Amino acid sequence: MSTPSLWRDLRRFTDARVGLGRAGTAQPTSAHLDFQESHARARDAVWSSLDVAAMEAAVAPLGLPVVRVRSAVPDRRDYLLRPDLGRRLAEGTVLPRAPGSVVFVVADGLCAIGVQRHAPAVLERLVPALALPPGPVVIAEQARVALGDEIGEATGAAAVVMLIGERPGLSATDSLGLYITWAPRRGRTDADRNCISNVRPGGLSYDEAAAKTAWLLRAAQGLGATGVALKDEMPAGALPAP
Repeated sequence: MSTPSLWRDLRRFTDARVGLGRAGTAQPTSAHLDFQESHARARDAVWSSLDVAAMEAAVAPLGLPVVRVRSAVPDRRDYLLRPDLGRRLAEGTVLPRAPGSVVFVVADGLCAIGVQRHAPAVLERLVPALALPPGPVVIAEQARVALGDEIGEATGAAAVVMLIGERPGLSATDSLGLYITWAPRRGRTDADRNCISNVRPGGLSYDEAAAKTAWLLRAAQGLGATGVALKDEMPAGALPAP
């Protein structure tokens, strides 16, 4: 059965699986095969690994110190099974002090592909827009969001911005998220941070993500807090035009 024109028109504006049509009581074969392919891509993205050397080269033009760290996770399998270990630094990790700065953590998370593709471009736009001094770029493997709290505490940072791969979906397997935490320290929760998600060419642009992050950091500096205490009241007109 053919797809009605109304559904075809709607599909021009969304990546969601709408108006797939049907063959009797089932989906058309093409829609079923497309779903299986997208599901396989999402699974592959979860198991992808970060090319740390390439990331170091990509962020080198920023002129900031670059540090490599790992979480307490021994391998990718344990990363998926033990989220708690991904929130702790490996034993013996030493980090440089950077008091009062904004420390950037570039972490593989659940989608290293997204970090590899998008994090350098976001940092290129974000660093010049900061009101606070930029600290080091910490490249973290097998990392969860809360690893940034321990990194921020160890460096003495005023704030941590974690750029991390988001869990892949069926329509987006390379999405980057940014988590902003003021006065980071162990024991912080998600209620203490602000999140900017879906950073990719098909989602939020690099310019928009950098502008939003810089605004939230300035607001956090004035308020002395992020998370539920900090409301995103950035004027819509302040975002760069597409």
